Amino acid sequence: MRIAVLGSGVVGTASAYYLAKAGHEVVVVDRQPSPAMETSFGNAGEISPGYASPWAAPGIPQKAIKWLMMRHAPLVLRPTLDLDMLTWLFAMLRNCTDARYALNKARMVRLAEYSRDQLIQLRADTGIRYDERMRGTLQLFRTQYQLDGIGKDVAVLKAGGVPFEVLDRAGCIAAEPGLAKASDPFVGGLRLPNDETGDCFKFTNALAALAEGLGVRFQFGATIQAIEVDGRAVTGVRTNQGPIQADAYVVAMGSYSAGLVRPLGLKLPVYPVKGYSITAPIIYPDRAPVSTLLDETYKVAITRLGDRIRVGGMAEISGYTDDLPLRRRATLERSVGSLFPEAGDLKGASFWSGLRPMTPDSTPVIGPTAVGKLYLNTGHGTLGWTMACGSAQVISDIIGGRAPAIETSDLAIARYGR
Repeated sequence: MRIAVLGSGVVGTASAYYLAKAGHEVVVVDRQPSPAMETSFGNAGEISPGYASPWAAPGIPQKAIKWLMMRHAPLVLRPTLDLDMLTWLFAMLRNCTDARYALNKARMVRLAEYSRDQLIQLRADTGIRYDERMRGTLQLFRTQYQLDGIGKDVAVLKAGGVPFEVLDRAGCIAAEPGLAKASDPFVGGLRLPNDETGDCFKFTNALAALAEGLGVRFQFGATIQAIEVDGRAVTGVRTNQGPIQADAYVVAMGSYSAGLVRPLGLKLPVYPVKGYSITAPIIYPDRAPVSTLLDETYKVAITRLGDRIRVGGMAEISGYTDDLPLRRRATLERSVGSLFPEAGDLKGASFWSGLRPMTPDSTPVIGPTAVGKLYLNTGHGTLGWTMACGSAQVISDIIGGRAPAIETSDLAIARYGR
């Protein structure tokens, strides 16, 4: 089959690779000049299946009110007269129940664990390199209240057979020796030894090169203007470089997916949640993190990427904005500076923002649609890289008529119509 993949972020590029590996002729279309130039460019650098948790959780509405009043807030709401924003926020609030949290987390962990296995196999098959480290992830709790609240997550980890360690302060320092010089107190952590880290931008570009070796053609600088249909099936994609025809089409355009498919009558509840990161050169390697640390207080991930420290996180609901407020940078610097003081050159750090494509239930949308020949692989939120390889294998299986290795019936857009 000839397949057009719309989007060359980590999810789109991975989709192209796995489709080509299955024997399909693939073209990838993107408005950028090269792969991974938007949300996949400067993410936090973590591959954390065990921390695949819904943002919509019991108690989040109450926490959100507190967060909005914090100086270094992990959540920022900049409301506008945007009906899509209001609809998405209401749908997210509806998922803040015990039952929906358990359902959403279980299927997220299922996909994320499968994706990690696919990544391991990809590494073994290709030798792909991307500043990767297999040193686990540590979720750090600054207060006893935070540590006491991990019961639900631990229960899901146990049910899924995911290895974990609950650590006291000394255990955290043993896992991350740089914490011994932390200027702020902390009480303990939850460590997942099987999690990984790496540079998503480097990974995506390396995977794109491998995909090209399988015959994938990347058409860059092509702005997608519309998906054209005749009756109930797609007939082509209109771009500023001319039309593109294929036997199947995969929408992997992150936060821009919803607007693209809306004229087709598809209500895809994907909305951008903006995140920020800084990337600082390491000054003192012995003071830097050895892997990824998740600062629970600020919802910030601190990751070692070769000779750099990537600090990323926060959630800003502000539509499709690309500004870089200095107060967001200050929050990132506060988190890393208080836990790994003087480890990196914060003054010389680069500052970046990206739009994470979030669904109200935090689960990506993967699978067929009611429109013939049209498939979705989008809505991965903060877990695009964590879930990329598994999502790509799933969409390749579905398009190729093969049964995926995991349950996927609850991942398609049809779940929102029930």
